[in-house]
Amino acid sequence: MIRLRGVTKTFRDGDRPLPILRGVDLDVAPGELVAIVGASGSGKSTLLYVAGALDSDFAGEATVAGRPLVGLSARDRADLRNRQVGFVFQAFNLLPGLSAEENVMLPGMLRRDGAEPAAAVRARARDALARVGLAERAAAPPARLSGGERQRVALARALLSGPAVLLADEPTGNLDVVSGEEVIQLFRALADGGMAVLVVTHEERVSRVASRVLHLEAGRLA
Repeated sequence: MIRLRGVTKTFRDGDRPLPILRGVDLDVAPGELVAIVGASGSGKSTLLYVAGALDSDFAGEATVAGRPLVGLSARDRADLRNRQVGFVFQAFNLLPGLSAEENVMLPGMLRRDGAEPAAAVRARARDALARVGLAERAAAPPARLSGGERQRVALARALLSGPAVLLADEPTGNLDVVSGEEVIQLFRALADGGMAVLVVTHEERVSRVASRVLHLEAGRLA
């Protein structure tokens, strides 16, 4: 589901190049939960953005859910993200004026084709919330949810379109031990169900349930 070959990424500080990724090769198959660990600034998030079609300014080859990313237009990358890739970040990125259910509905409502009725999107949002154990909290706004519940709402939003790939950037960084363990076990269950799950983290508790743990050091995976 994820295949990277020789991926390099360089930022610039004025005239000085700053290599972040140096020839990264990575495969994540359906049913795998792969954890990438590394120090802050090691390029973990950059790697995730490449794999999620959020960053097109890289060299090398990248294929996600069967689609080569190099050469895709911005519109096609957005469509791929909306339909095939789910994202979960450390910050929950929930809109405070919306209920949990409405936050989960957002990706479906923002699709450009607009072909799916709102009632159908709402039904899928309710199913996604039930999948993460929050069916009874659908009407609650983010302010009335715990940190763990907010992250599970964010996960339900990522699952709305039934993605083949789930990408998570430090998903337990803002959570207590109990809430973090609940989210980690949800990731493991999704991988066991056939999804390709890639998590970048610095936490050992995520690594414990991973199919594989890779270390990103000096822009290279080990």
